[in-house]
Amino acid sequence: MSAYDDLTRALPGAPRTWLVTGVAGFIGSHLLETLLRLDQRVVGLDNFSTGHQRNLDEVCAQVTPAQWARFTMRHGDVCALDDCRVAVAGVDYVLHQAALGSVPRSIEDPVATHASNITGFLHLLVAARDAGVRQVVYAASSSTYGDHPGLPKVEDAIGRPMSPYALTKLVDELYAEVFARTYGTRAIGLRYFNVFGPRQDPQGAYAAVIPAWTAALLRGDTVWVNGDGETSRDFCYVANVVQANLLAATTEDPAAINQVYNIALGDRTTLTDLYAAIRDALVPHRPTLTGRLPAYREFRAGDVRHSQADIGKARRLLGYAPTHRVAEGIAAAMDWYRSRLSGVASA
Repeated sequence: MSAYDDLTRALPGAPRTWLVTGVAGFIGSHLLETLLRLDQRVVGLDNFSTGHQRNLDEVCAQVTPAQWARFTMRHGDVCALDDCRVAVAGVDYVLHQAALGSVPRSIEDPVATHASNITGFLHLLVAARDAGVRQVVYAASSSTYGDHPGLPKVEDAIGRPMSPYALTKLVDELYAEVFARTYGTRAIGLRYFNVFGPRQDPQGAYAAVIPAWTAALLRGDTVWVNGDGETSRDFCYVANVVQANLLAATTEDPAAINQVYNIALGDRTTLTDLYAAIRDALVPHRPTLTGRLPAYREFRAGDVRHSQADIGKARRLLGYAPTHRVAEGIAAAMDWYRSRLSGVASA
């Protein structure tokens, strides 16, 4: 049985219509691919500020022509309320991924981060409320835990935000809660912990660590580790996140709705160990990487020291059961990284 077959347990009997915002992005394109493979109808909304047409082209190549015909692309922006209203018309479920990610980006440009992550989310909630959408699932963030020292992170114990990005994601959770009380909307927030996998952009100042380090190793460049290498994260392969979105969107359990959930593995990997895992996965194809070490530099502003999720709530109320651990996710993604980053490596 394939991973797609297994996800049918999360779907209602008849095909539904889904809106995926940020559909040309990393996570959004994986949601699109999975939904199309499951013969669902999908509307995509993206302004392509951080998403890429190549991600949509890759999805098109992975599904049948009949499945691709079920996809409608709308070029628009969640910061424009009218774009949201058009996108949600006739939609059953919303999977909201559109956002400006990255802690450093938010520190450099808090105004743009606020507009995309708070104003955009508010517009989507208003449009979904008015259109009678069944359920909204939105990308929350582990950054919401801020300076709270406890490990593992439990949903109802958060600290103070440590960056504008973290603050925007906290405000989204508060807006979802207020809309549920005031208007009866149904929304579920998924606090993602360091998601990785194919289609994650390795370029630019705000590239996620796994594709950025993989591209650097393929180029023969120095890999820089922020801090002493003992900083740890709960890295989560993208297939786990796709599963969580479908389960959250379609749950009818009253206890599960209007909640936030940690979506991760419930484990910790240090940056030093992560580097070794990526390097060792490349060694069979690049023997010259054997034993190569990273370089270390100062800690990055706004970063928390350690992050690890308690995923018990998602297991209990959503039936979430992650299928890929870190090493399995790296192995599953490595062929894609090597083939797609070859141009980056030779640049």
